[in-house]
Amino acid sequence: MNDLHIATIAIIAANVLVSLKGFDDTYFFDRYKFGIGAIRAGQKERMFTSGFLHVDIAHLFFNMFTLYFFADVVIAWFGPVKFSIIYGISLFAGSLLALFFHKDEPYYSAVGASGAVTGVLYAAILLQPDDSLFIMFIPVPIPAYILGIGYLLYSIYGMKSRLGNIGHTAHFGGAIGGYITTLFFIPDLLRTDTLTVLLLAVPIILLFILEKMGKI
Repeated sequence: MNDLHIATIAIIAANVLVSLKGFDDTYFFDRYKFGIGAIRAGQKERMFTSGFLHVDIAHLFFNMFTLYFFADVVIAWFGPVKFSIIYGISLFAGSLLALFFHKDEPYYSAVGASGAVTGVLYAAILLQPDDSLFIMFIPVPIPAYILGIGYLLYSIYGMKSRLGNIGHTAHFGGAIGGYITTLFFIPDLLRTDTLTVLLLAVPIILLFILEKMGKI
């Protein structure tokens, strides 16, 4: 593993500092978390600030640990500026999808960098789909594109069943942000890796078909 790039360090530092402030300051946490009612009342900044707050140390660690593993892949392809753009767009896309799906739930709230991190993860998978990844409790490596598709299908299930206290919608929105932004930066992937691009689009298309049918 290479040394962390300064862009990754800066993002991790921002998450740590804002989250620590939120741990100790309930007013700060409540003021800047994602909240449907507050956002619809005009506090749009929450769609961004909520991505730097976390519920606890474990939540913060898991997100930053995941970012640590996949940020270098995206930076190696795009450099730190475009990596940061992917991170920011994925964060916003996660909030936007959560707002879309929960717009009629004024008390719905969420925090965490999961959407942004999932966007970086999905970008890395799109860029290097044949990489093999290990996940807990499965002793064999899994192709990255299989993991990406499976993760989004699980997120659809989580959204449908309201599984756990997890922002599945933000995860999915972040993945969409990372996917679209990566293709915007390298549109040639549509020609050189058409099958991967199409396969990774399947759960995204499925989500909106299910939403249109009223199944989610």
